[in-house]
Formats: sequence, C-alpha cells, structure tokens
Amino acid sequence: MDIVKVFGKNLRKYRLELGLSQEKLADKCGLHRTYIGSIECFQRNVSLENIQKIANALGVEPYQLLIKDKESKK
Repeated sequence: MDIVKVFGKNLRKYRLELGLSQEKLADKCGLHRTYIGSIECFQRNVSLENIQKIANALGVEPYQLLIKDKESKK
C-alpha cells in the first residue's frame, strides 16, 4: 500500500464530494492551494498536523483519509 497515493486519492474524493475546489479547501485548512494540489498528485508527504487540519476542513476523521478504498485496484 502506498500511503501517499491512498491519502491523495481520499483527499480528492472527499473534496469533490463536498464540491470544493482545491483553493476553497486550502482556505478552510489554512494551507496553500498548491500544497493541496501536490498532495492530490502524490508529490507530498503530509505532517500529522496538516492531516488533522485537512480532516477538520473536510468534516471527516483523520483515519478516514488513510484507509485504502476497497474498490480501488491500485
């Protein structure tokens, strides 16, 4: 399991479910839009503090961002 990819895919999934752009989510998190984009492109390792900020902004528990989607093949 590649945790960076799992996190990036989950972040994108929850963000889109809420109808948020990367910029709107970044504003809610207090992070930069390019940071969110680089997470979704699997180019960033995310600190625990930022996982918490992102989870809070998405209205999910932090662990939900780290669980591999059972339907996902990769």
